[in-house]
Amino acid sequence: MRVLVVEDEVRLAGTLRDLLEMDGWAVDVCHDGESGLDNALSGIYDVVLLDVMLPRMDGFTVLHRLRAGGSAVPVLMLTARSEVSDRVAGLDSGADYYLTKPFEPKELLACVRALSRRQPELRRGDTLSFGDLRLERAAFTLSCAERSVRLSRKEFDMMELLMLNQRQILTKESLLLKIWGYESDAEDNNVEVYISFLRKKLGHLHSRVKIRTIRMVGYCLEGGE
Repeated sequence: MRVLVVEDEVRLAGTLRDLLEMDGWAVDVCHDGESGLDNALSGIYDVVLLDVMLPRMDGFTVLHRLRAGGSAVPVLMLTARSEVSDRVAGLDSGADYYLTKPFEPKELLACVRALSRRQPELRRGDTLSFGDLRLERAAFTLSCAERSVRLSRKEFDMMELLMLNQRQILTKESLLLKIWGYESDAEDNNVEVYISFLRKKLGHLHSRVKIRTIRMVGYCLEGGE
């Protein structure tokens, strides 16, 4: 799962990235409102952490345009401004929660986890299932009957996306953006390599589930009956 941090204080942004990554999130960082809005509108993020005081476009404007663009991504606003009027303005603009700096790291992480659970596709607890497969989120393991294998981070992220989207086709571009992010130099070949890794592990598990290639489009799971 991926978080976007929009924060102009470089040191704080780095601290937030480290904190979230230690909690198991993939993180992208922007340092101004315009680039933050562009990234947030991509639809690849599960939660957005948005500062209020930003260069080029303030957080309230970013949030207003994000909601006007049809995005329902959960947004946690971060600010040193604690006045009630500011909190009201943020919530009225479409924020899901408002956290005042300085904040406790544990509270921030708890807020991010709570906001992520508001999305229907993520309300499935610690285990995802498809056909004869079970994906254990806490242990990073994929199981079929009595067999199980441990997945690398990228393998886990890719299998999680495939299972969350069931039989829907995921394009290589969407997999690249969701798993590697905008800042990565990863290419289509990276997706193909990890799809190959997962297919070998499905074979090892003797699972009936297969990863189907839709030529020139992307991938989907089949065999879940």
